[in-house]
Amino acid sequence: MASDASAPVPVPAAAGQPVPKRRGSYNCGRCGLPKKGHVCSIPGPASASANGGGGGAKAGEPPQPPPQQQNKPRRALQFDDPAVKVEEEEEEEAVVVVVDAVPVSMAPPQPQPPLPPPALAAGRKRPRVEVVHVDEEEVGEGEEEEDSGPGWVDLGAGRRAPGEVLVEVLRRMAPRGVAAAAGVSRGWRECARRVWRGAEEVRLRANSVRPVGALMARCPALARLVLRMDSDVDATMLACIAFSCPNLQSLDISMANNAVNRISGDELSRFVSEKRSLSVLKLDSCSSLGFLNVSSSSLSTLWLSGLCSLTKAVMNCPNLNELSLDFPKQNNDSTDLVALMDSLGRTCPNLRNMHVSSIRLCNEAVFALESANLRGLCMLSLVLGSKITDAAVASIVRSYASLELLDLSGSSITDNGLGMICNAFPDTLTRLLMALCPNITSSGVQVAAAQLPLLRLIDCGKSICAKPQPEDGRSYFGDLTGGIKFCSKLPIQKKQQPNYQKLIIKHSHLKKLSLWGCSAIDALYVNCPELVDLNLNSCTNLHPERLLIQCPKLKDVHVNGCRDMLIGAIRSQVLNEFAAAELRLPCKRLADGSKRVHVPHFMMEQLEEPEKWGRPRKSQCTVHLN
Repeated sequence: MASDASAPVPVPAAAGQPVPKRRGSYNCGRCGLPKKGHVCSIPGPASASANGGGGGAKAGEPPQPPPQQQNKPRRALQFDDPAVKVEEEEEEEAVVVVVDAVPVSMAPPQPQPPLPPPALAAGRKRPRVEVVHVDEEEVGEGEEEEDSGPGWVDLGAGRRAPGEVLVEVLRRMAPRGVAAAAGVSRGWRECARRVWRGAEEVRLRANSVRPVGALMARCPALARLVLRMDSDVDATMLACIAFSCPNLQSLDISMANNAVNRISGDELSRFVSEKRSLSVLKLDSCSSLGFLNVSSSSLSTLWLSGLCSLTKAVMNCPNLNELSLDFPKQNNDSTDLVALMDSLGRTCPNLRNMHVSSIRLCNEAVFALESANLRGLCMLSLVLGSKITDAAVASIVRSYASLELLDLSGSSITDNGLGMICNAFPDTLTRLLMALCPNITSSGVQVAAAQLPLLRLIDCGKSICAKPQPEDGRSYFGDLTGGIKFCSKLPIQKKQQPNYQKLIIKHSHLKKLSLWGCSAIDALYVNCPELVDLNLNSCTNLHPERLLIQCPKLKDVHVNGCRDMLIGAIRSQVLNEFAAAELRLPCKRLADGSKRVHVPHFMMEQLEEPEKWGRPRKSQCTVHLN
């Protein structure tokens, strides 16, 4: 009975009183965060008993039981500092915390996540929210993928391939094909993006500035750009390239479909001076420049074609190595080439390769180039200068001692000039071009081939041309006014025979020989064991019986415009038809094995079967008729 009396008896709740909660709150009363796995860092106020203000309870309130210390179970993942945890335990032993006594607004400010809305704090189910930083994650994710590679990419029909293989395939495609491949799938797009990001050279044909700018924005590592433009080009293109390609090293812009280059000299000068890393610049159709003022310490190669009437030409490029200036063939050009040549030596001392094409070239321009003191020049090309004579050749011989290429096509030099060239450069000259030089003969070409042992290329096209001999004035005796006088005979309307020439070329290192348009050659003998290319286009007076080609390594022979008999003779020699027929003539040993004799002709038909002779031997040489 005592045990029954001591047991607590449940008392029913009075009517109208709220039913007390049997479970505690899910949120912390100090910071408002969920209690699950939460350790609050905000201390609560001390109770009255702890402060020493009388241990009794307030009037009208039931006495509270003394707080009992509870050892909470430690979480599985606990990253708190042990020293801090010991201090918190000591503080909990001395202080009794009242959870609901301090509102959240009274807590000291701490760096913490934002509080949930009131509706969620009341007990509703909180939705799942994910915060994404697009820019940072895209950059980080792209770097991770770039480090680890694109992985495997679906090719369709259940087939897959490594991303590295697909990237290598896309690198060998045109820009249009790479852009189309990016629309296949996400893996293909990632591979195309890697191709653009790693591209160092792009060759593109465009019709406006817009596709060029869109493409260059994808290529941060672009160093070499080759553009073929179908529309007009102005300063907008240069500004787009300067903004999108900060590390550009080579720029090549050419025109197509009658497009016009509207870049002025001021715009070009500003572009070159701002691009500190630019080393190669090639521009086509530069007729709108007006003047040329290029100043750069990094520029090493400068090609400008289509120049016209330059009022000023200054190039302050101390590291310029190669220069090419191409002027039009019209007579309306007013560029002062003498002043231009004179300034090159002072502003471009390291020039090694030089090409100038203009009909205004003359001996004075070559003399001015001599005063420029370009001792390191290795290639000199002065084309279409019909006023250049042997005097200019003498100046070239005095100025340069190590020329490897000399191009005087279109000049008026003679065999004496060729002789000076042979005496000056026997140990260095490898390429000699003298096309469209009407004053040289086959004798001068033979002397050049004999005295220049290092030659690899000879071009004398359209130089040895047939010229009809002037008809001598004929006289006869006549009786006029009672006396005998000599009277000139009327010219006979009769075609005169031109002066034909023969040419003998025997060289041990020559690889290319060009005789196109040499209509005065009627006999030709070529003995060059290293020759691979022979140009005989429009050699109309060359006789088949006077042709002998002994070049075992010959690969290409150009015979456009030649007669059919000459083409047949060339085929028979270079394709070894006669030699092949002799080699295919069968032989047979006698019964005693003493010697070999030819098979009689009546047995040829039986022996010439495909299964016995196999495939006929093909020659490596090709005869080009077009």
